[in-house]
Amino acid sequence: MRRVAQLSRCRQCCSLRQQQQWHQQQACRALNSSSEAASTAQKETHFGYKQVPESDKKGMVKGVFSSVAKDYDVMNDLMSAGVHRLWKDEFVRMLGVKEALQAGDSPPRVLDMAGGTGDISFRIIEEMSPYLRQDQGDEPIVTVSDINPKMLEVGEERAAKRFSGRALSALEFRVADAEALPFEDGAYDAYTIAFGLRNVTDVPRALAEARRVLRRGGRFMCLEFSHVNNPMLQRLYDAYSFSVIPKIGAVVANDKPAYQYLVESIRMFPKQHELERMMREAGFQAVSHTDMTCGVVSVHSGFKL
Repeated sequence: MRRVAQLSRCRQCCSLRQQQQWHQQQACRALNSSSEAASTAQKETHFGYKQVPESDKKGMVKGVFSSVAKDYDVMNDLMSAGVHRLWKDEFVRMLGVKEALQAGDSPPRVLDMAGGTGDISFRIIEEMSPYLRQDQGDEPIVTVSDINPKMLEVGEERAAKRFSGRALSALEFRVADAEALPFEDGAYDAYTIAFGLRNVTDVPRALAEARRVLRRGGRFMCLEFSHVNNPMLQRLYDAYSFSVIPKIGAVVANDKPAYQYLVESIRMFPKQHELERMMREAGFQAVSHTDMTCGVVSVHSGFKL
């Protein structure tokens, strides 16, 4: 009986120790979870030169572009003296839509991310127009997508004035976040983003999403302000950017802070070779870049192979 009682007490002690260990483990897990949550909550990113919580940046960027949406195209002309039109023309030419259609290929499905007011999409549709027929149906071919509904509203208004028939029905406008696209895997032949990637909070995630929605063999192309490779031009460019552009924004768009942010966001964007590295890490191959105007802007290209 004494041995039975001792064995019973041992079992109770073991059970108690196990319960204590289990509670300690749960407490540690809860502490780690709280630490991770606190770390996530405190994680910051840049908004221009300011450091802000990551969770706040999308709303802040949306506010900037909601404010400037109606004056966005006029401001682009004023800020670049119209040169942005030449950059965009060359960007679309490099995409190679016209050459593919001339060779007998079907019109490629294109996602124009951060497409806003439609500058890139409209150029693509104009290249496609001679090869579009009404008997091909009304299914959209080019998706103009942006996180900002006001930018897309301006784009839709411009499209209705510029196109009709099959060319107009080939366009669709979709509100979407570049970091969490609502499109199926492999849905597009090409993904373009012009002057929008620097406004994304998590660039690697946006690149991964771009690759996901491309079919095998599909092409990613990004046109973005970059880093000038001529020291003298860099000094002139900085002086113009920080002294003149915000003042133009104050006069034309009545929003100096928005254009101060746009200037600062350019300086915070990765340099050409750094963005190439990020594209390769996202899984793109045959990655390259082409500078324009001594690196004021750069075209980045990669393929999903």
